[in-house]
Amino acid sequence: MAFSHSSDGDEVMSEINITPLVDVMLVLLVAFIVTAPLLNNAIQVNLPKTAATHPPEQTKPVTISVNAQSKVYIDKQEVALASLEPELKLRQRANPDLVYHLSSDEAVQYGSVAKVMAAIERAGITKLAVITQAN
Repeated sequence: MAFSHSSDGDEVMSEINITPLVDVMLVLLVAFIVTAPLLNNAIQVNLPKTAATHPPEQTKPVTISVNAQSKVYIDKQEVALASLEPELKLRQRANPDLVYHLSSDEAVQYGSVAKVMAAIERAGITKLAVITQAN
């Protein structure tokens, strides 16, 4: 606070005293510096030592494609729509961990892709990625 002892009581002090503001900011800065290391929620645990393991072998995904003429391909080999489901069931039984990619031409009718997707679902395939092209 600033007091004026001059004889003129009408004068208003126009200077801003920033000392209290600086004091408050320094106290807040110290408080944040002290509490910042305490905000780490990590729990310290001593992990056991084990032998190194190799990651599982990555298998190449099976690509199911539908071209503009609604022909269906499995890994570049043409397959009739009627024999698609049995072929996929055979592959799924042989290796249930296979990943499948479905890609279709932009010009193909939705009904053709829907039939292929229904065959994939009936074959019991759950690991399916639909492939698109980014802009």
